[in-house]
Amino acid sequence: MSDLILLRIGTDDIETQGVLRIGQRAFAITLELPWKDNAPNESCIPPGTYTCQRVTSPKFGETFEITDVPHRSHILFHKGNAIPDTKGCILVGEYFDALAIRQSGAAFEEFMLYFADKDSFILTVLDVNRYLPIEAPPTTQRI
Repeated sequence: MSDLILLRIGTDDIETQGVLRIGQRAFAITLELPWKDNAPNESCIPPGTYTCQRVTSPKFGETFEITDVPHRSHILFHKGNAIPDTKGCILVGEYFDALAIRQSGAAFEEFMLYFADKDSFILTVLDVNRYLPIEAPPTTQRI
């Protein structure tokens, strides 16, 4: 059973948006790179289940690293507001605003507080777009 679930709810050529859930509760929102075949520094990670380990990053301080990502390493949860702030990591925030997320510092602090007594946890990444077909909205004709 996962401790944390990342539901990816939207994606395009620029970004991937998601919602973090703990149990049945929405916890925070996320911003990642779009899917580009899991290319390091250019892509979000593939959907799947991963172990996240507590680490101390030289750049981001104490955080969690998502381990066992095929052909990838150093995938972290960290603060940031826009796509240029990530090189394949997961940014955490409180809400979306155009092409950014806001209150990332507060969301990341809450994230770290939730896992304060853990050195690791299980993350499941689900791509909702794979299960919900995206259809063009119906066109309306004026008569």
